[in-house]
Amino acid sequence: MTLPLRAHRAHQTLQSDTDWSWLSQWRSQAWSTFADTPWPTRKTEDFKYTPLKSLTNTDWELPTGSAKGTGRGVEFENWPRTVLTLIDGRLTDHDELPEGVTVKLLSKASAEDRVRFEQRLEAGLADNKQLFSLVNQALLSEVVWIEIAANQQLEKPLHINQIISSGAQQRVIPVRVLVDVANSARATLVETFSSEADGPVFINPITELMLADNARLTHYHLLMEQGDVRHLGAVQAQLGAYANLNAFHMALGGVLKRKDITVYHRGSGAELNLNGVYLPRGKEHIDYHTCLEHEVPHCTSQEVFRGIIGDQAKAVFNGRIHIHKDAQKTLAQLSNKNLLTSHQAEVDTKPELEIYADDVKCAHGATISQLEQKSLFYFLARGISRPEAEVMLSFGFINELLEGLEDEPVRLLLRPVLANLFAKEDIWARHLL
Repeated sequence: MTLPLRAHRAHQTLQSDTDWSWLSQWRSQAWSTFADTPWPTRKTEDFKYTPLKSLTNTDWELPTGSAKGTGRGVEFENWPRTVLTLIDGRLTDHDELPEGVTVKLLSKASAEDRVRFEQRLEAGLADNKQLFSLVNQALLSEVVWIEIAANQQLEKPLHINQIISSGAQQRVIPVRVLVDVANSARATLVETFSSEADGPVFINPITELMLADNARLTHYHLLMEQGDVRHLGAVQAQLGAYANLNAFHMALGGVLKRKDITVYHRGSGAELNLNGVYLPRGKEHIDYHTCLEHEVPHCTSQEVFRGIIGDQAKAVFNGRIHIHKDAQKTLAQLSNKNLLTSHQAEVDTKPELEIYADDVKCAHGATISQLEQKSLFYFLARGISRPEAEVMLSFGFINELLEGLEDEPVRLLLRPVLANLFAKEDIWARHLL
C-alpha cells in the first residue's frame, strides 16, 4: 500500500533490528492501524486548517550514525538544573540525578525493565485515535522514562534538552518521554526543542505526564526549532486527586508545528493551569489542539492561549473542554486571544464546550483583532515611531502570560528570543530588554 507519509522503510528497519517480540508486535499494530487510517484532507475536521503537504513526497529515514553538532541546545543562564540531553531522540548525556529520581531507557532495558516498560506503555495516555501518535508508536526506538519518588521535593528543575543534530538527511525522529510524579512529590520539568539541521526534518515527540495524588508539577514545553523542521507531537497528562499541573507552552519557527495537548482530570480536587503563546512569522504554520477531560467532580482548569501572527503566517487553535456526567462542581475556563500584525496573516480559532453535568461553572471565548488605532495614536502623539509602537503593543499582548511564569530564568530566556523574533531596528533591545 502506498501511503502519503513515506516511512515504511524506517518501520521495516526497526522491526529487523529488534529481538523483543512484544515491541515488534506493538509497533506492527500501530503501523497497521496507521495504514488503514485515511490521510487527513481539508474535509478532516482535526486537520481542516492544517495541510500536511510538507510531510509528503519525502522518503523519511531514521537517524543513522553519530550525531553531529554542538550538542548545546537551549541554555538557561544562572539556573542550576539537572540536564538530560537528547540528540535526534537519543539520550546522549545527563547530569547526576538528584535523590529520588530515576531514568530508564527502552533501548537499554533489562529483562526486568522490559516487563515494566510493557506495562507502562500499555497503560499510557497516548491516544491512538490521533494519527501522529500512531506514527510515534510505529517508529518508536527510544523511550525515556523518568520517575520521581513519593514525597520528593526537587530543588533543581529537570531539563530535557532535545536537539536535532546538523546534517542534510531527511530524518524522522520519534521519541517518547514518560514522567511519573508519585504521591506528594513536587518538581519542575522543562522541555526544550531546538535544531541545528540543514535539511528537512520531521520530529514526532510524545510526552506523557502522570501525576499521582497530591503531586505538583510545573511544566514548560518550548518549541524553538527554526528552519526546515516539521514538529508534530503530543502532550498528555493525567491528574490524580488534588494533583496540580501548572503548564506553559510556546511555539515559534519551523515549517509546520502541531501540538495536541490532552489533560485528564481523574482524581477529585485536581487543578490545572494551562497557558501558552504561539508566534508564527513568514510563512510558518502553528497549530495547537487542546482537550481538557473533566471526568470526576470538584476539579478546576484555567486555560489561556494567545497568539501573535505576522507576515503571511497562519495559526490554528482548537480548545475543547469536556465535562463528563459525573464531574459535578467543576470550574473550567478557556480563553484564546489572537493579534494579527499583517493583512496577510490568518488565524482559525475554535473554542468548544461540551457539558454533561448540571452543577458546573464554565466559560469559553476567543477573539481576533489587529492593533488598536487609538493605542497606536497614543504612542505616536508622544514621539514614538510607528514601528516602535507596534512592537511595544505586540509585546504587551503576551507580556501578561510571560510575567506570570513562576521561574525567572525562563522569562529571561524568552525575552531576548522574542526580541530577535520581532526585532525592528533594535526596538526590542532598546525598549523591552
